This record gives sequence, C-alpha cells and structure tokens, in this order.
Amino acid sequence: MKMIVKIFVCVVIFLILPSFLVNGIGLSEIQEDPHGIEGPLEITVILERVYVDGEVSEELVKETITSMDDFWLEYEDWQLVHQDEEQIVFQQRIDDISPLLKSNGYFGITEDGILTIFNGKPNKSKNKVIQSFFQIDVGKLESYQHKLLKKGIKVGTKDEYINVIETYKTFTSSP
Repeated sequence: MKMIVKIFVCVVIFLILPSFLVNGIGLSEIQEDPHGIEGPLEITVILERVYVDGEVSEELVKETITSMDDFWLEYEDWQLVHQDEEQIVFQQRIDDISPLLKSNGYFGITEDGILTIFNGKPNKSKNKVIQSFFQIDVGKLESYQHKLLKKGIKVGTKDEYINVIETYKTFTSSP
C-alpha cells in the first residue's frame, strides 16, 4: 500500500504538478486544449509607451509563443505591468516628447492664463488641449512673450518642451 502511495505521489509531482504550475499562470511553452491537442500559446501583447509629456501610446500585438525564453528575451527592455491568460501588458518610458507633440503641439495660454499645450495653434477654439501646466501672471510677461503664447509656440523637441516650461514657470501667479 505504501508503495502505491509513493508511486501516486511521484506521478503527481513529475507529471501533473509541473504542468499545473506552468499552465496556472497562462504562459506555458505549449498549451493543451480539452481534446488533448497541443500547440503554441496565442496571446495579446499590449505595448504602452509613456512619454515625457505624459502622453501614452498603445500598440496591440498578437503573439504566438512557442518558446518562453525567446518571448521574454524579445521584451526584455519592457516592464511587465499586467498579465493574465489572455493578455500581457508591457510598459516602456520614453525619454522624449510624444509623436503627437512633435507633429502638432503648440504651447499657448488659455483665456484664464494657464500655460497649455494644444493640438494645433491655440488661437483656434476647436483645438484640443493636450496638457495644462500652471497659471501665469500675464501682467508679469513682456508684451512679445504674451503675443508668442497667444500665437502659439511650436514644440518640436524635448529640449524645447522643457525650455518653454522653465521659462514661463518664472511668471507663475502667486497664491
């Protein structure tokens, strides 16, 4: 009787338990369906890129995983944010401004004096606010600075983005 128990324990440990542990997290090298057919694991991978200006872009990728080592190696520069049996979310911080800002971002000022980045020039009311920063005391601005903000200051690089924020931070309203 003890021999049968030992054999049973060995079967559980060597056959069932490893499969359960690997499949339990949804990322085994092969996946069994209820009919016993084995094949690669198909999963949705979401790649989130977070830019200096706060914009987040998402890319959806359908992956067929045949080797977990190869899969993790492919995404080694990404941070794992979430995983379940159907999808994995990776995130990467990008030390640059977003493509949206590079292509169509303009610093401007709202009617109530808040330094803002618009999707397009700020003088058009239909342009969407991308990001708002802080209240500016318009009375402290030189007239040309105020005109620049009303017209819109194009944002093309991370350095320009940081420079404009730092420049206008000195004109913030006192609480």
